[in-house]
Amino acid sequence: MLKEGTKAPDFALNDKDGNSVKLSDFAGKKVVLYFYPKDNTPGCTRQACAFAGVYDVYKEAGVEVIGISKDSEASHRKFADKYELPFLLLSDPELEAIKAYDVWQEKNMYGKKTMGVVRSTYIVDESGIIEKAMPKVKPDTNAAEILEYLGL
Repeated sequence: MLKEGTKAPDFALNDKDGNSVKLSDFAGKKVVLYFYPKDNTPGCTRQACAFAGVYDVYKEAGVEVIGISKDSEASHRKFADKYELPFLLLSDPELEAIKAYDVWQEKNMYGKKTMGVVRSTYIVDESGIIEKAMPKVKPDTNAAEILEYLGL
């Protein structure tokens, strides 16, 4: 995990519609960057739906929510449409942001070691500094924990 108080790495990734999105596009806004393993899997679906369920609270407070995984734009489009996800999902098949944010790590699945995305969340402040780093977050409680942290 990157350290709190350090500059958040900028990136340019495509959203579900093929539009390029940069972290620097959100200068002056607080951003919740959440990294997740895979679209349409049980934990990732619960996490995305939890963010969607409270998205109005984030939006009212001027906080941007961005989900990032290595899934394709087409996969994100289907995922967002299926669950009516109102926030940005960015595609990172080259692992550009995933590696820059140190969430591509060795995982142990049923005794087999593999590399993958560790479900993690960063809160980036208005000046692009990592305000809060949350490693190994739980999909069911992550969105609510961030709201509580932000006092929303």
